[in-house]
Amino acid sequence: MTWALKRQLIYLLIVIAFVSILGYLIINPMINKAPTCFDGKANGTETGVDCGGSCMISCTLQVDKIGILWSRAFQVVPGRYNAVAYLQNKNENTVVQKINYRFRFADKDNVYIGKREGVTYVPPSGNFVVFEPALDVGNSIPVYTTFEFTSQPVWVKVPKDLVDQLKILITDVNLTNETTNPALSATISNTSLFRIPNVSVVTILYDKLGNAISASHTYIDALTAQEKTQVNFTWREPIVGGVVEKEVIPMFNIFSVKLK
Repeated sequence: MTWALKRQLIYLLIVIAFVSILGYLIINPMINKAPTCFDGKANGTETGVDCGGSCMISCTLQVDKIGILWSRAFQVVPGRYNAVAYLQNKNENTVVQKINYRFRFADKDNVYIGKREGVTYVPPSGNFVVFEPALDVGNSIPVYTTFEFTSQPVWVKVPKDLVDQLKILITDVNLTNETTNPALSATISNTSLFRIPNVSVVTILYDKLGNAISASHTYIDALTAQEKTQVNFTWREPIVGGVVEKEVIPMFNIFSVKLK
């Protein structure tokens, strides 16, 4: 073998080695990707496909379904109603950022008279409500009200310390003029060090048998850190049935809070 041929072989081997190393550096990461929570596979610490383990998304089979405790329509004035669904999230520190829902209404003969659809969120561990105001049903009376979610929830884990910090306290609940011009006031306090925007507040009134007999809603643009304010609810007609218990439920989407 001549020296020129040997030199050509050496160059060829160098080129082959270079191409092999370069190919390995390019192809190996593509073949042996590190597990992520967005790769469409059940790998790493996951307990399902891109869920569970260290992923923020919780696997659907490992969480409790949202409990629908009751749903009703309450008359505001003849022909106009407020619809309320009373719900329960049993999952600690696990929320849903966005989910679609539907109310359906029927009269005493179970004849369909209308529906109302919307989008809501599911706050962490506890009872919450979906409130739909000013339902116009004309001359019909909604005796039967059903509620359902029309999309699948995507459960997201939220740090426990964050949930524990973002607390709203309700005190000084007072109902006056129940049989004439009902009005209810309450003090709402943001006990956290963060600004909480878009706070929805619903009050529900119960009779001596524990049945919900009326409901109302108000809205707060934002509660600054450690802020305390008064919320007020009014009704256009007397409340029939005798109010024994008053429940005030503040709600906000935890993802809307900007942490410092």
